[in-house]
Amino acid sequence: MQHTRPSVTVWARGNHELAEGARWVDNRLIFTDILTGRLLEAPGPAPTPARELLRLPVPLGAVAPVGGRPGHWIAAAGTGIALIAPDGTTHWLARPEDDSPVPTRMNDGACDPRGRFWATSMPYDGTPGTGNLYRTDHDGTVHHVLDGLTVANGPAFTPDATQLYVADSTAGVIHRCTLDIHGDITHREEFTHTGNTGSPDGMTVDNDHHLWVALWGGAAVHRYHPDGTLSATIRLPTPQPTSVCLTPTGTLFITTARHGLTTDHGLSGTILRTTVDTTAPPAAAYTPL
Repeated sequence: MQHTRPSVTVWARGNHELAEGARWVDNRLIFTDILTGRLLEAPGPAPTPARELLRLPVPLGAVAPVGGRPGHWIAAAGTGIALIAPDGTTHWLARPEDDSPVPTRMNDGACDPRGRFWATSMPYDGTPGTGNLYRTDHDGTVHHVLDGLTVANGPAFTPDATQLYVADSTAGVIHRCTLDIHGDITHREEFTHTGNTGSPDGMTVDNDHHLWVALWGGAAVHRYHPDGTLSATIRLPTPQPTSVCLTPTGTLFITTARHGLTTDHGLSGTILRTTVDTTAPPAAAYTPL
């Protein structure tokens, strides 16, 4: 296992409260600032401020592009899943968290390689077992896939769309689920437990099927071998990395947060970058019927 502190630099300045959902879309980095409801882009060159693309009146967890519709997004936002036009006009597909027994919000989301959108939720007060995982199919229907989580994070997918990773950050557990062609879970297992190294947050899978994980509170990014063993650790100059994004050219972007910090931690709230020895495709798009 490698413990490294490669050259980590600031890609985008800014005191983002809770930057998350880093994705490589149309040759630039996009991400959210969840609690402010903002979608931002950081196209570079570094270190320039991020540019706001749109703002919602509800928390915005993560987005994915909509195939064939430039500037349109599918989003995990507020208490549900929505389609968002370039001007911020929102069409809600479903708001399943409206029925939660405690106040919750959507937290993270990504498309699988087959073009379905998956999104997680979490309770504001940390009530155990009230976080969920949802799948949005091509026809716009939203399905409840997994419950019993708390702060649900991820999701991330292998390039062949047969494996799904989803984290329960509160428990420090990353689950691996086997998916059939319809997106139904046929098997679930504990992939790894991060223990006292930090809470698993945003994740992505590289072209070698290794899982990359931001460790909230751990000031690090972990890379895991497909068998669950830890293969590399990248140390960071800020305690709360929130998501990771790999590009087709081997750049790793890391979003960070200053939420909850009572002292100045310098680079918290900025977007970081480094170079690694692997690649990943751009963010998969949602493909509606």
